[in-house]
Amino acid sequence: MRAAIRVLMTLFVVGLIVFLALGYWAGSTWSRREDGAVGSSGTASTAAARERGAELAEKAANAAADMKQSLTEASLTAKIKAKMALDDSVKARTIDVTTSGSTVTLAGRINSPAERERAVSLARETDGITAVVDRLEIRP
Repeated sequence: MRAAIRVLMTLFVVGLIVFLALGYWAGSTWSRREDGAVGSSGTASTAAARERGAELAEKAANAAADMKQSLTEASLTAKIKAKMALDDSVKARTIDVTTSGSTVTLAGRINSPAERERAVSLARETDGITAVVDRLEIRP
């Protein structure tokens, strides 16, 4: 089976090389200019090109800043969830953690006030967090 695949691949590559070589030799595959220059038709304004380049650079910088902010928020969320998962007194599966900037929101249903206090304290102790919004509900 492997030998048949190798033969087919070899025939394909040889056929492609022959096709390209004959096309180039006949002049039908590529068009060649006499002076050897490559370019486009029309004129280009240097000022317009610089302006467009500046616009694209600004968009790229904004996209990079947005990506950095998203990664920072995701990193903070992951740190808090990891702390909760490692803590025996907090059931991390029942708590949703969302981060917006340096503010984290905890939501979900928990079993006791002690679990609430521990979850909130774990979030507050995380580096980079300035505020914790507590939306945890204690199950009856």
